[in-house]
Amino acid sequence: MTDDSTTASGEPGAPAARAVQDAQEAHEEAHQEAHDADASGILHTAGAHAPVLDEATPDITDEGDAADLTKKTFADLGVEPELCAALAGHGITHPFPIQALALPVALGGQDIIGQAKTGTGKTLGFALPLLMDTLGPGEDGWDEDPASGSPQALIVLPTRELAKQVAEELTMAAAKRTVRIVQVYGGRAYEPQIEALAKGAEVVVGTPGRLIDLMDRGVLDLAHVTTVVLDEADEMLDLGFLPDVEKILARTRTDRQTMLFSATMPGAVVALARRYMSKPTHIRAQDPGDEGMTVTTVQQVVYRTHALNKVEVVSRILQAAGRGRTIIFARTKRTCARVAEDLAARGFATAALHGDLGQGAREQALRAFRNGKVDVLVATDVAARGIDVDDVTHVINYQCPEDEKIYVHRIGRTGRAGQSGTAVTFVDWDDTPRWRMIAKALGLPVEEPVETYHTSDHLYSDLRIAREVTGTLPRSQRTLAGLDAEKIEDLGETGRREQRGSRGSRGSRSSQGSWGSRSGRERGRGARSGGRGRRSARSSDAGRERRGGRENRSDAASSDRPRRPRNRKRTRGGKPIPPAED
Repeated sequence: MTDDSTTASGEPGAPAARAVQDAQEAHEEAHQEAHDADASGILHTAGAHAPVLDEATPDITDEGDAADLTKKTFADLGVEPELCAALAGHGITHPFPIQALALPVALGGQDIIGQAKTGTGKTLGFALPLLMDTLGPGEDGWDEDPASGSPQALIVLPTRELAKQVAEELTMAAAKRTVRIVQVYGGRAYEPQIEALAKGAEVVVGTPGRLIDLMDRGVLDLAHVTTVVLDEADEMLDLGFLPDVEKILARTRTDRQTMLFSATMPGAVVALARRYMSKPTHIRAQDPGDEGMTVTTVQQVVYRTHALNKVEVVSRILQAAGRGRTIIFARTKRTCARVAEDLAARGFATAALHGDLGQGAREQALRAFRNGKVDVLVATDVAARGIDVDDVTHVINYQCPEDEKIYVHRIGRTGRAGQSGTAVTFVDWDDTPRWRMIAKALGLPVEEPVETYHTSDHLYSDLRIAREVTGTLPRSQRTLAGLDAEKIEDLGETGRREQRGSRGSRGSRSSQGSWGSRSGRERGRGARSGGRGRRSARSSDAGRERRGGRENRSDAASSDRPRRPRNRKRTRGGKPIPPAED
């Protein structure tokens, strides 16, 4: 049988036809080279803006406020000395804008809607008033208080990681107080949490699901709770926690002070506030243009990348010049785990963060990322909600985000505090319509993403990647300790009892450990009598009693320090407040 090419070359005019074909191929190759030279996935963000949101108008805002907060202290805002001293011990002496705006209102007993982004200091904005209105063991009025040992304050958050963060910050602020703070969230055994509550807790920090589980078991009594904080309210609603939140609020006192904090203020959050708050003051401590600044200051790069080539592209991006901590967002838990595994096999210090991991593994991943033992975190949106990590230089959207709000939230993890940042987004062929809508909503160029492979020249020029890098990190550059260097804690996820005093046992937990226990926890719940003595009179236009003035407290209940005389009796019209009815 004769080969087709041989036959074709033997026909009359074949040399001319071949010459034409060669010329055409050469032209196409030159055109492709020229295209590659001009191709770039870098977006022009000069006309970009923040997502347009239909939000409520705040009552108080810091827009245009020329006040120099470096000249203000927490004491100037009415915070008691014990808390100021604890903050000063950690170098915290001057308030952030959300704190300066929220504290005077919260200390007056009013309900608050606080609007501020993650990482702007809003935790102390509600933590300090909460602690000033909570009585710890040994403090004046404790022995007469029927609420002694029962939760007096409750903080509800959407995720375990956020609950842990807030509890740790609260513990830091209360270091010179005897107030006991307990964390309750899923992913851990019930027994240690039940034990901690039985010993007594003044402040409970938890997620909705586990709070309700403990309420249903009869071990969490919220009848004496007079301060409730709903943090990251918009995210809780996004995750479908509204029915749980309503059930929790129904178990607290009707005369409670409620503080709701949210990064955005959509209609659902406003509706929640109207139902469960009394004439709340809406405070916004963020410029509406903040997100727009994020959109314009972060270098944004968009590529159309084949699914089978994404890891190859990512491995090159991770070797870009100046690349530091990097977060890779994946849409599903399975994709998250697979990408983390593939990158680890290529030599990168990588950790995964998703919902299928046990709580111990999730906390291990976050600690390793924060402590610099890994510099690549592959996470799902739900697992990474509210996580505030500094010095993130690159964000990679492994799949196109669902909408513009998620996109801005993701890329906002980089380029903070005036630092440079790069956000790379992969757009699959079937995600092109979604990307067009995102680009249009943010004022970005609505263009077809440039097709990109790990061999594309523009990939290297766009992101400052050396042309000689491969898909594997050289052994000489594998300098980080890795995930295994961060010890994974036994959080009792299986419920298995261990011998007290043994490694990782419950009896050896520190005050800042996973249970949030504090000194003075030895006092049980049996010594409850009289009024709590932490609040003064409450009054409100709506007929609800609201909290009045606050006075200074002693910094601890230790016997070797004299306590200042205080009158902490909570009254209404000069009469003691009766205990809450069951």
